[in-house]
Amino acid sequence: MNKGGVLVKFEMKKLFWIILVMGIVIVSGCAANNKGTSRYDDFAKCLTEQGAKFYGAYWCPHCENQKGMFGNSIDYVNYIECSLPNRAGQTEECRQAEIESYPTWEFQDGKRVSGVMSFEQLSQNSGCEIGGE
Repeated sequence: MNKGGVLVKFEMKKLFWIILVMGIVIVSGCAANNKGTSRYDDFAKCLTEQGAKFYGAYWCPHCENQKGMFGNSIDYVNYIECSLPNRAGQTEECRQAEIESYPTWEFQDGKRVSGVMSFEQLSQNSGCEIGGE
């Protein structure tokens, strides 16, 4: 192989590694951004500040749907787990609150709503602005 062919092969390998490293940096940057502020953080924080409580159970598919609506912002919602491990009953807090179904939302005025609630319904019951859209 002539000297020019070796140089071209070397440059191609170099270009491959540069593109690979740049791709890794871009993907890492995107992943890091997803751990920052989430779309509904302010709405979720407002719900908690306004006294809203979300009672649920880890095994409840409707609760998982409700949590999924918030994405990472669910961390700011006042979520109360009602189920004991292995579905062995209900926690004392939920028994005392007389929670009978999941999900159940309780608002500052004492109103309770069972079932998955839309953001619009949560907003109407809490006074919080949805934002993030």
